[in-house]
Amino acid sequence: MNEVTHEETTVTREQPTSNRVYQKKKGIFRADQVIWYILAIVEIILAFRFVLKLLGANSISPFVSFIYSISAPLVYPFSTVLGTNVFGNSVFEWSVLVAALVYFVIAYILSYLLEIIYPVTPRDLEATSYS
Repeated sequence: MNEVTHEETTVTREQPTSNRVYQKKKGIFRADQVIWYILAIVEIILAFRFVLKLLGANSISPFVSFIYSISAPLVYPFSTVLGTNVFGNSVFEWSVLVAALVYFVIAYILSYLLEIIYPVTPRDLEATSYS
């Protein structure tokens, strides 16, 4: 609430409802964006791991070692779900694919949960339009 005082008159102005709705929806939208951004980073790391293992990359290489070390905690919970296929130097890690799928499902559920808890209604859209 903002107050403006002129000599003997006090006028009180409240923020319009549309501004409060806009700020709330903006926060929810940002949270949704953060969820999908984190998922994108996780999926990219897992994709690098999968491709490097499949191509039989040299684990002594600093980049390969870095990717393996940061992706290991992400894959660990799924390491015993399915086996690993080895063809010469190539390794097909099913656990990486399972991890990627599980993380996608978790992100989707979190995003959907935000939508259920704080739905955007046509009335909200009308309240935030300034045309």
